[in-house]
Amino acid sequence: MNIRVTALAAIALAFCAGDVLAEVAETTPLDFKQFGLLAIQDGGRRKPLDTFARETLIKITGRSGYSDRAGKHWQPDDFVLSALLESHDWKNEPMVLISIGRLVEQLGLDKAQRRFSFVQLNGSAELQRITNEARAMKRAEKPLDRLQQEALSVSDRLALFAHVMDGSAFSIVPAPKSETDPWFVPDPGGVAEYYSEPQFMAAFSQLQAMVNAYSQGDSLQFSRAANQLRQNLRALSPTIYPTESKLRLEYFYNHFEGFYRAIWLYGLAFVVLLISQVQKRSRALRTLGIALAITALAFHATGIVLRCLIAGRPPVTNMYESIIWVSFAASFFGMIFFARYRTPIYLLASVPVTFVALLLVHQMPIAMPSSIDPLVPVLRDNFWLTVHVLTITLSYAAFALAMGFGHILLFRYARNPSGASADASMHFWLYRVLQLGVLLLAAGTILGGVWANYSWGRFWGWDPKETWALIALLCYITTLHGRLAGWWTEFGLVVASVVCFLAVLMAWYGVNFVLGKGLHSYGFGIGGETYVASFVVADLLFVAFAIWRYRSSKRVRKEADAAVEPVAVS
Repeated sequence: MNIRVTALAAIALAFCAGDVLAEVAETTPLDFKQFGLLAIQDGGRRKPLDTFARETLIKITGRSGYSDRAGKHWQPDDFVLSALLESHDWKNEPMVLISIGRLVEQLGLDKAQRRFSFVQLNGSAELQRITNEARAMKRAEKPLDRLQQEALSVSDRLALFAHVMDGSAFSIVPAPKSETDPWFVPDPGGVAEYYSEPQFMAAFSQLQAMVNAYSQGDSLQFSRAANQLRQNLRALSPTIYPTESKLRLEYFYNHFEGFYRAIWLYGLAFVVLLISQVQKRSRALRTLGIALAITALAFHATGIVLRCLIAGRPPVTNMYESIIWVSFAASFFGMIFFARYRTPIYLLASVPVTFVALLLVHQMPIAMPSSIDPLVPVLRDNFWLTVHVLTITLSYAAFALAMGFGHILLFRYARNPSGASADASMHFWLYRVLQLGVLLLAAGTILGGVWANYSWGRFWGWDPKETWALIALLCYITTLHGRLAGWWTEFGLVVASVVCFLAVLMAWYGVNFVLGKGLHSYGFGIGGETYVASFVVADLLFVAFAIWRYRSSKRVRKEADAAVEPVAVS
């Protein structure tokens, strides 16, 4: 008998609940805040059930919400409780994501769909065959192709879905002694070994009251029972159960959605600043754009601070965290330049970079999950690693800002080359930002060697991550040296500021998500290749167009000067 049936059957018998569990009143909205504040142990971390529900729905569907076939929109907390109590036919809902079409075709499913039901996929012999082959290759430490990787991901989604439906994922009863001990599902038989009946029955009575209130659509009683259940569970093990402040902080972070709000504000700020730049006399628009950019930066910073407080560490241990940190630093650098020189052109360089970066991670929740996971052992309690990663990522931010400067100057060169060449201050600060990036990247690379020696016993080993960091550093050093030595003009420096960022992109994203090799495996992932490749191709086309326009205008000017010269002599 599965855990869900054992636990709920015992509670139902004890409190004569009858068949009320299957008759959930779906029309009455419930307040899930108190339910979401319940603590659960999942993925090696104690967190609010609200966080677990959000992560679960995203892992299964790739979305933060779900609308069923009848048109009802389900929030994460409602979904997980409904799946546990089987108040809805979730097994036949087309909600399990398959992110690549090749696997859909291989399984003989409808190629027009991306999501399929648990029943469809769980009963697929072909999916089971591909998954078994992939696991065998993984055990043999052989590389997996994209189809095999996705098959493993789908298998993990199905397993998670099954654990939610059978109740085995709901480890909400705290361990009695150690923080590292596993928590328990609310099964009277399993909990009785660690707690006396009077201790756990108080919590179980509130669990039953909460279930009854959910089934009857009684929002007030549902919240009261969930709140009392949390207090009773904490009373079982006060030193192990998370404090109320920690649970409420993470719940606030989940619903504050600082990064999502910042996306909209950065986008609006860019549009308004762009319009104000075109209409030179529009001071009101300029002020509005600056205010929007500052507000966006404040939301962005608040999200990062909250995440640091929850995780207890800097937000730079996976791709999602590094992108939100680097994009923030790029906008912060842009804001510093704006405060110093009082011209919004620096915000126009930084704001779109941050907007695109945040939009990218928001659109790829599967490839770049936002979950706060425990650190792998090699990353724990390591001062040098923290300093190394922060320094490297700050260099990425400087290069991203330089890329923003480069795009503005390339656009101006394409539109009016002579006017762009005359803007000495922009070229000067582009050079300075590149110098800052080189200094930070060089320091970060050296610090990475110190950390590698501390953790792996060698300073340098030509690991792909190390190699591409060196390539990026050499690209930018060559750019700066070439300008200083007169190998190329200011226009060449502008082109290099954009093109060299592709080396950073390879060191940052490509090694982790394309190559997937080396000792930095804790940062590996899959997905997003289409977005990144599209950006690279579009950017190179833009650079090629700007070069063509610059050379064409230069040739026209030479011809014009040649035509005027004889007249001047005569």
